[in-house]
Amino acid sequence: MEVTFTPAVAQYLIFFDFDETYYPHECLPEQLEMVYTLEKYLQQLARDLQVKIAWVTGSSFPQIQSKMNMAGMTQLPHFIASNLGTEMWEVNPDGQLITVPAWDKIISQSGFTRRTVEDLISQLKSLFNIVLHEQTQFGQSAYKMNYYYYAVSPDKTQYDISTIRHLAAQHGIGININQCNPKAGDPENAYDVDFIPIGTGKKAAVQFLMDYNQVLLTKTLAFGDSGNDIEMLQMVAHGYLLQNATAEAKLCHNNVAPYPYAKGILHVCRHIFEN
Repeated sequence: MEVTFTPAVAQYLIFFDFDETYYPHECLPEQLEMVYTLEKYLQQLARDLQVKIAWVTGSSFPQIQSKMNMAGMTQLPHFIASNLGTEMWEVNPDGQLITVPAWDKIISQSGFTRRTVEDLISQLKSLFNIVLHEQTQFGQSAYKMNYYYYAVSPDKTQYDISTIRHLAAQHGIGININQCNPKAGDPENAYDVDFIPIGTGKKAAVQFLMDYNQVLLTKTLAFGDSGNDIEMLQMVAHGYLLQNATAEAKLCHNNVAPYPYAKGILHVCRHIFEN
């Protein structure tokens, strides 16, 4: 696996969600051809315009590696904010992942523990009859604990989600809740409920990398496909959903590329960088 050319100074930053944005789960031949074209195009932008690339994703790095191998992808980005931005990696020119100490400090000072989350889950069940189901198929990480909430009636679902958010805030725990995307391997009629350290997540990771690279807001782009990407898209100057985005996401964000996956990314980037 190669790494994208890394310039000494970044003039632009492009942020990508990974699953169903940069990486198409169906891996159809025509989709993968566009991914390979996108890889070459981004490499050119990195070389000629000092563009740096970041993947900001709920996937872990081993999951990313597995999907890249499956798709025949060869280019790593300059930064990877994995496990919903609870891990931050800088990729050196040899393709080695290096932790970012300033980000690690944010996590270490958050007070996040597995025990605190487990106590919260217990309270939700005993006090509010709200049952969350652990996402065992993906495994848990040190700083992201994943659950599913299965929707019931609209009013009950809205009440339960509000209660989960409120209780998480009381416990000093960060949270991400959004409708699941079955195309990415999630169940139908369910919500992702991710508990993370305060001060982390996709929005925080984007802001951190903008500051870390000292890139102007006007020179930032982002692409996503689901509800948990909306805050990331709203953090940058040019934030786009792709045409394959979920209905939930499209209700929350108006900028939508005219094409899905890499084709949509290429269309937007060429419009911005070539004009």
